[in-house]
Amino acid sequence: MRYDVRVSASTSENKKPRAETESLALDTDLGWAIRMVSTAFRRVATDSVADLPGGARGYLVLVALAGGSEPPSQLALAREVSLDRTVMTYLLDDLEAHDLVTRKPDPRDRRARQVLITDTGRARLTEVRHSLAAAEARLLTDLGPKDTEQLRTLLARVAQTAQREVVAPDEAAC
Repeated sequence: MRYDVRVSASTSENKKPRAETESLALDTDLGWAIRMVSTAFRRVATDSVADLPGGARGYLVLVALAGGSEPPSQLALAREVSLDRTVMTYLLDDLEAHDLVTRKPDPRDRRARQVLITDTGRARLTEVRHSLAAAEARLLTDLGPKDTEQLRTLLARVAQTAQREVVAPDEAAC
């Protein structure tokens, strides 16, 4: 037995299936969620990094340097934190003036300079990380420890994909 089901144009335009309208809800939109979290994080984190030269950018540079095993070149560091190399030069000048980083010639390439975090930079980074942790805790207050860890892990993976998407076109041009 065969049934012929017809839906009039006016019915389908006025009454969308429930699943379709729910998927269009703002709170299920990835772009909206990323924007809201980014805006809120920027607001709560700004005070934590405000005293660092370069603010959030300076913080990212210190984190990258503190976590690395071998000192990166300025260019490699700029790529790692997704900063223009000219911006990186000015930022490093400022961080170096505050004794947070130091630069030395790269023994493998005399034209390049390696960037190292100083003891003062490590101490300052520790202070900022404590302040930033408190700000993050306020933002993540509705998540338990497991959810918080899972969110960090998933965001790190998405960030790595995003960084490849941003860096890859520049790499291909070289």
